[in-house]
Amino acid sequence: MALPSQLSNAIDTLKDQARDAFWALSSCLCQQTPSVKINGRTFKIVKVLGEGGFSFVYLAQDDHNGRQFALKKIRCPTGREGVKEAMREVEAYRRFKHPNIIRILDSAVVQDPEGEGQIVYLFLPLYKRGNLQDAINANVVNGQHFPEQKMVRLFKGACEAVRAMHTYRPSPRSAALPPTGKQNGSASPSGAKPPRRNTAEHSNHSDDEDDDERLPQPDGDADGGYSYDGASVPLVTKKSVEEEGEVVFDGDEEAAEIAGSSSSGTGEIVPYAHRDLKPGNIMIADDDITPILMDFGSTVKARINVETRTQALVQQDIAAEQSTMAYRAPELFDVKTGHMLDEKVDIWSLGCTLYALAYSHSPFENTQTTEQGGSIAMAVLNAQYKHPESAYSQGLKSLIDAMLKVNPKDRPDIHQVIEMTDRVLQNLA
Repeated sequence: MALPSQLSNAIDTLKDQARDAFWALSSCLCQQTPSVKINGRTFKIVKVLGEGGFSFVYLAQDDHNGRQFALKKIRCPTGREGVKEAMREVEAYRRFKHPNIIRILDSAVVQDPEGEGQIVYLFLPLYKRGNLQDAINANVVNGQHFPEQKMVRLFKGACEAVRAMHTYRPSPRSAALPPTGKQNGSASPSGAKPPRRNTAEHSNHSDDEDDDERLPQPDGDADGGYSYDGASVPLVTKKSVEEEGEVVFDGDEEAAEIAGSSSSGTGEIVPYAHRDLKPGNIMIADDDITPILMDFGSTVKARINVETRTQALVQQDIAAEQSTMAYRAPELFDVKTGHMLDEKVDIWSLGCTLYALAYSHSPFENTQTTEQGGSIAMAVLNAQYKHPESAYSQGLKSLIDAMLKVNPKDRPDIHQVIEMTDRVLQNLA
């Protein structure tokens, strides 16, 4: 029976969440400071920034220099398989290189000190202004709205990040690089990555496909460890170095240079879909004008042929688990056999995101669906939404409407969305 297994998983998840919540609370009440130790450096856990599913995000501070990071903690109670899934997110962070896409700084895998599973830690830049959902919430509290020009500029930056994913070209250098294995007793979590480039370059390539041989194994050299109340457990991580004031992977640049890698991907376009675009996954940089796309845990190769009913149900289950309902494309609610899922799922989510920026909620989170027992799924499948009265331009409303087409073939692609966005901006100038 599936029910007992699902119930057990749910109970385990609640236990994990309670443990993490107690961890954060105890650090405040008992003056205890949880910490993560990586490569001999200790990072204090200051507070919880967010949570979802099996993951928590913390504000972490380097004991050595006081720099702060966003530390994402992913629990993997299923062991190796869970770690492999979590490390696919790491690979996604490294794959897409673009000024509007968050960069991963480091990662580590540790044994769970309170369970049989493992934990994956991702070190990410800290954006103190929060995300677009935080800005929306502040607007609601203050009775304000985004100025249209600023809102559309933020939206365009998010679209630029999505275009980098939809037009990804694998680099041929991956085939020239040997698989990265254990060296000096340490397991390596991934293959070589390209030489560091100026972030102004709109390059969107990195390592190619997910290769299990490049994933970290749970038998590393115990370099560093997770510690709390004197307890310490081994971790597996690549050696980190301080470069340009940031924690980065070590050795990848040199390997790529030896292989004679080029600075741009030249292979055939292999589109990837983010699959969970929403205001909460778009950070705001410290300049208050640059959006930064994050959270690639749901990212997949965009084009998936669905040939059988079993495949359709699998895709529905994946979407239900990983894609936020109010921003999920209709074709992911009811996956059809004999059809191809593609990157147009992200176009729908972008339409929902722009609507939420304008009106402070998703088009399908309204009084009927949230307070009167209505179904968000049915509202999505029938594209049932309205534009509230506002001072926003007709061009903005038309842009939203163009993306919220039930049939993905009727939606514009990401290039057309950016062109339409530029026209809206020109009319606002």
